[in-house]
Amino acid sequence: MEAQFTHSTPTSTSSIAGKEYLFFSGFSYLGLHSHPAFNVLLKEGIDRYGTVFISSRIANTRLHLYEELEHALAVHLRQQASATFSSGYLASQAAVQYAATQGELLYAPNAHPALRTGKPVIPTDTWADWAAKTTEKVNAHPDHTFVIVADGVNPLTSTINDFSWLNEIKRQVLVLIDDSHGIGIVSDDGSGIVSRLPQLSAVRYLLSASLAKAYSTQGGVVAGHAKDVAAIKKTPLFTGATPMMPANAWAFLQSFPLHAAQLALLQHKIRHFEGLATGIGYLYNPFHLPIFLLKDRSGIEKYLLDHDIMISSFGYPNPDSPPVNRIIISAQHSDKDLEVLHTLLINQ
Repeated sequence: MEAQFTHSTPTSTSSIAGKEYLFFSGFSYLGLHSHPAFNVLLKEGIDRYGTVFISSRIANTRLHLYEELEHALAVHLRQQASATFSSGYLASQAAVQYAATQGELLYAPNAHPALRTGKPVIPTDTWADWAAKTTEKVNAHPDHTFVIVADGVNPLTSTINDFSWLNEIKRQVLVLIDDSHGIGIVSDDGSGIVSRLPQLSAVRYLLSASLAKAYSTQGGVVAGHAKDVAAIKKTPLFTGATPMMPANAWAFLQSFPLHAAQLALLQHKIRHFEGLATGIGYLYNPFHLPIFLLKDRSGIEKYLLDHDIMISSFGYPNPDSPPVNRIIISAQHSDKDLEVLHTLLINQ
């Protein structure tokens, strides 16, 4: 779809060239970026801390707020420790560059570009075939030879990746997972992919994530074993980077009850739309994510745009690739919004 430019941040609607569209694209899965209560907290954060902390994380003057945030995120992600960054991309880069010092990187199919370092070869196998090959390869070598690198959720295929095959791993291995599209929405407490990971003595995890996708918080996190996080905090991507905006850290820490309420609301919206869409065979969402893939429906993005609805539609993996068409549902959508969309889909 041709790029559409707007002069404001979309909510459940977006204004393009003076015309309003229902907006089923982007992210902000919990709808916090336009939530009045969250905006109040963010403004309170600015009043308390200003717009930027004017020092690095390793300077002699440090902001205790970041320590509070990292403790809360470690608990939330069920890990020993965490480190925060100004973006999810930076967090994943810090994680993978550290991971590359711990063993040979074994990339999963469709691993997000944020997880890539150097010029890795990304497998084109199915997930199941890749998992079987990876298990065999890891088990045939000594401990600590490899690092497995993967996404928790693939938002382009509306898939929660299956890590149960890790139960077959017999060697000590580090597993790096980017959970940017799982944290906040996968599991009833929003802890993300970690709730689905097997807990094994042979496997230690390193989790990275953007805090923007679900939590509308500009920042990123890496969480894992204390020794891994401590080492990451000594790397240039942590020591040399400006920390995340402290007002965002403050708002996040104050809004856990709001996270839970918005997650419950999002789950209701997903169930409602799934109920409406029963029988529409080209809608794909087996994991009950807020991402509905429109399979083999070329041109549907234009049809919906002509009827004042904007969905996610762009070429992948390259800009000139055929568009991937998806409906992204947010907690900010009303039931009526979903019903309008459903009516257009069944009449298409």
